[in-house]
Amino acid sequence: MKPKLLTALQDYSFPQFTADALAGVTVAMVAIPLSIAIAIASGAPPAVGLITAIVGGLLISALGGSKVQIGGPTGAFIVVVYSIIVEFGYDGLVLATLMAGMMLVVAGFLRAGNLVAYVPQSVVHGFTIGIGVIIGASQLKDFFGLEVANVPADFVEKIAALWAAHDSFNPVAMGLGVAALVSIVLLRKLSARVPGPIIAVALVSAGAALFGLDADSIASRYGELPRGLPTPELPKITLERITELLPSAFVIAFLAAIESLLSAMVADSMVGGKHRPNAEVMAQGWANIGSALFGGLPATGAIARTATNVRAGGRTPVAGIVHAVVILVVLLLAGPLAGYMAMPALAALLLLTAWNMTEPHKWKHYWQASPEERALLIVTLVLTVVADLTVAIGVGVAFGLALRLREGTRKPPEWDEPER
Repeated sequence: MKPKLLTALQDYSFPQFTADALAGVTVAMVAIPLSIAIAIASGAPPAVGLITAIVGGLLISALGGSKVQIGGPTGAFIVVVYSIIVEFGYDGLVLATLMAGMMLVVAGFLRAGNLVAYVPQSVVHGFTIGIGVIIGASQLKDFFGLEVANVPADFVEKIAALWAAHDSFNPVAMGLGVAALVSIVLLRKLSARVPGPIIAVALVSAGAALFGLDADSIASRYGELPRGLPTPELPKITLERITELLPSAFVIAFLAAIESLLSAMVADSMVGGKHRPNAEVMAQGWANIGSALFGGLPATGAIARTATNVRAGGRTPVAGIVHAVVILVVLLLAGPLAGYMAMPALAALLLLTAWNMTEPHKWKHYWQASPEERALLIVTLVLTVVADLTVAIGVGVAFGLALRLREGTRKPPEWDEPER
């Protein structure tokens, strides 16, 4: 369970540091608006997204089993985090994240990292598409500038509430959102080394502020971002609190393990390496413990940011460490500037993230799978959207393992490489 950082530093060179540093800066510019947007969509203060990217990203890169993994808050956790905050408050989320981190450290110590291969792919695809649908729905309010006092957490009720508010549609907000969406897509096609999200969000937000357009910004809704990290502290811990948060902590730990190991597998295929799954799982544990102590969100390996790191030239964990340090410097020196980010532009960024999570280019492949696999994917997807992720994962994994046992398959199948 030796971290990849120690291996990488054995024959490290200045040219490699230059490449890693440039990649780290590029990924940081992508991570800043995305981390803020994920925090807001999760029902958390904007600053905690950056705190998670700094603390979680640093620990995942320093202690992880992948050469190029980039960690931080991810879209997969939005649904879980939002529901925990609604039910147990933000302090409940922090304790659940701390518990999940401890679970992951134990899982890594027990060498449970390889067990992820036994989770049916249809279950992973199902709840990932479901999460993408929920994230997309959650961004319609800001993208269209709708005035809804309290957006329900339930998907069906949320759609009904948004439709009921359609008379408050703000064409200016939608125009800003569309401009940001188109800009991000075009910049991404231009070059993988161009940090499209922050450029697009910054340009659209600057235009909105300069011309005094009618659209909410982070500062107008949440106030200015703080400069620097908060003082670390333990959340309130009681036996009753631990008991009621145990299912939520398990879901966080499960998602963190799945997302980070899938991301590490994608990274392996891109750089021709091989990650250490148990070291990676243990690093996710320490990252979530660290994030919780600073009041952050759950952290895990981020597939899109990891791919951006590789395409930008990152080849060792140093790139991930630089990415965390750059975000910290931005928070210290230019935190208040983030308050000018327009909410429709951030909504556009998350809408694109949600669309990518559903992997539309794979829908045809999913439909060509066996009837059992299709049914498993659909059941998991529907339960994720209309029930909750805990139920979806539990039912999906149970049915998936039952199908595998019925078929007499003892060896886990090979995973396809996800492209999220």
